[in-house]
Amino acid sequence: MPDRVQTVRGPLHAQELGMVLMHEHILCDLTPAARRVAPAKEVVITLDNVFDVTYRPNDYPGNHRLQDLGIAASEVARYRAVGGSTIVEMTTGGLSPDVDNLRHISEQTGVHIVAGAGFYTEAYQDAQTLSLSVEALTEIIVSQLVEGAWGTDVCCGIIGEIGCSWPLTPFERWSLQAGARAQVQTGAAITVHPGRHPDAPAQILDILERAGADPARVIIDHMDRTFTSVDQVVALARRGCVVEYDFFGIEQSQYWLGTADLPTDWMRIHAIRRLFDEGLADNVVAAHDICTRSRLQSYGGHGYGHMLRNVVPLMRDRGFAQSDIDKMLIDTPARLLTFA
Repeated sequence: MPDRVQTVRGPLHAQELGMVLMHEHILCDLTPAARRVAPAKEVVITLDNVFDVTYRPNDYPGNHRLQDLGIAASEVARYRAVGGSTIVEMTTGGLSPDVDNLRHISEQTGVHIVAGAGFYTEAYQDAQTLSLSVEALTEIIVSQLVEGAWGTDVCCGIIGEIGCSWPLTPFERWSLQAGARAQVQTGAAITVHPGRHPDAPAQILDILERAGADPARVIIDHMDRTFTSVDQVVALARRGCVVEYDFFGIEQSQYWLGTADLPTDWMRIHAIRRLFDEGLADNVVAAHDICTRSRLQSYGGHGYGHMLRNVVPLMRDRGFAQSDIDKMLIDTPARLLTFA
């Protein structure tokens, strides 16, 4: 599909994408199987507890389950109302993907949605999936991109987020290799959730490149919690991949999955400015990675519109030209989402 992007409603000309969030979840369940509870036991978010739910998101059952179609459509419509046009939805195998309802939400709101193909980390997979060979995983990913995903006729438009742990498990290595092979066959870009260790991104790139992937069409996610220094991010981007700052809107000292000094939004902006100044403007994208109820506007959070309502004005205040902003939110996403 030269100069075409695959959305849940079908192919689209890349120039029609507009402003793009490269890593979000709209419909998902990121709750590990052992911690899932009946809906009646899920947290009810109120003014009394919204701060604590946001601060300790893993401590509240149900917070990671985004499956209310009405709320999902309302949140996506709010993004459209502030100028947003496209969302890349990263709910892959193991996280309860629902591409058919993503299509309904896209039709209802007018926001283009690009769905991700492939599999999340090993901990979220069933025994049948874990038994699959690299060849079988490749076949599934290719089918999700060109025929339809998870029993529907809705096609995915990007590979990932491929889930990786630290240390990498055998299944996750096979999943990466399958993603690379699927890229060779289809030309789709790959986006990867790295393990929470500074050595993880380089290891992932090595595996992908050995399997035939084009590093210029590989996105390594979660720069916000993986590295402690912008120098490390610059070094990774110099390998030719795209780096992603995707925790925009999270401004707290408590990291809910370990110990990490999370940056604030202005710190993320300064890190991106450094990448631009180093000649790596083509190698960075951004998003919020919303995957909990407490980050939705309906529950007192910032919502998908935060990037355009709040982050873009901060970028302008800190010296970004409109062409710089367009590069990160329009041009680079369009290049990556176009099948090569």
